[in-house]
Amino acid sequence: MKHILFLLLTLGAFSVTAQEYKPFKVNVSLGYAKALASGISGGVLLAVEPKYGVSDHFDVGLRLESAFIARGVTYNGNTTTGDAVAFGSYLLTGTYLIGTGSIRPFIGVGAGIFTIASGGTITVIDNQTPKDVSFVSETKFGAMIRAGIKAGHFVAGVEYNAVPTTSTKLTNTTIDSKNAYLGIKIGFDIGGGRK
Repeated sequence: MKHILFLLLTLGAFSVTAQEYKPFKVNVSLGYAKALASGISGGVLLAVEPKYGVSDHFDVGLRLESAFIARGVTYNGNTTTGDAVAFGSYLLTGTYLIGTGSIRPFIGVGAGIFTIASGGTITVIDNQTPKDVSFVSETKFGAMIRAGIKAGHFVAGVEYNAVPTTSTKLTNTTIDSKNAYLGIKIGFDIGGGRK
């Protein structure tokens, strides 16, 4: 009987906590995406992330993002730029909000699938012979870490997207395309917040 009473009181406490905030929200963000290969310029990103607030401090979500950036290609110690491509991502996320004030820092992680569009064709010298190498579209499993600040419904953050490098081997040359990128974004939450 004591266990049942304890369980009912615990569930009651969670329901009282759950009523202090609106659990469902959708974040819409726009930002700057920077490939982490040296000498490669950045591009633009757009993200939509539906989230559910498990508590006032912890959200789980699904981040859907498109980042448009040039692909950085390295071979024989040289770095060149491939065509601008779209990186799509579909990540399950967890975000922890710190504090209870109107301005709250947050940290979070995510993991899931990254799709990378084809990166065009580059010409490399392999065994003293010019060869055309094409980077085809591919899908890779990757992860993300984030940090930022939430002020009311306004959100600003930085995300590091860890996407494995693509490698192609020719006779005497290995060609690497680094797929990791940094996202700096601002946006807002639709819904959610305290009641």
